[in-house]
Amino acid sequence: MKTLIKSLLLFAFLGCFVACNNSAKSSEDNASQTTTNDTSNEKTGQAFIKDEGGTPNALQLAMQSEDHTTLVTAVQAAGVENALVNVGPLTVFAPNNTAFSKIDEATLNDLLKPENKGKLALILTNHVAPSNFPVEMLKKNAEKNRKLYMASGEYVEVTQQDGDLYVGGTKIIATVNVSNGWVHIVEDVILPKN
Repeated sequence: MKTLIKSLLLFAFLGCFVACNNSAKSSEDNASQTTTNDTSNEKTGQAFIKDEGGTPNALQLAMQSEDHTTLVTAVQAAGVENALVNVGPLTVFAPNNTAFSKIDEATLNDLLKPENKGKLALILTNHVAPSNFPVEMLKKNAEKNRKLYMASGEYVEVTQQDGDLYVGGTKIIATVNVSNGWVHIVEDVILPKN
């Protein structure tokens, strides 16, 4: 009888121990899940790493420019910040605020809505060539009638007229070397054909 009572007490003790252990584990899992959910809402990737000093990348250059505030707003709305800080080399054809002002204001505001994030991302990645294209290389491409492959999956034509370079039909008005490639400032937004 004593053995039976000891066995029942041992089972009861083990049952309480297992139940307490499961409860503690459940609390840990919930805390871990909460932490995971909290961090998943934070923006991650190379674009959000703080870098003091050094040559700016394409995104940092745009963020420092008063002439590219609309571009930065669009990049953030589309969630493509990391595409502009990619180690590269890459070439960004950056429309300035004047280029964006040529687009109907209602159309631009519509593109900035969350439900149009994919469409906006396609337009923006149509301004990024995943390769190194300084001015001299662009001139060679224009001479040989070569098109540039863009991150959108489309090709844009490079031409030269009266000493000026055009990509996708828009004039390049300035060029800046950045840590991850080149930024060519353009007068118009380069819209994808599709």
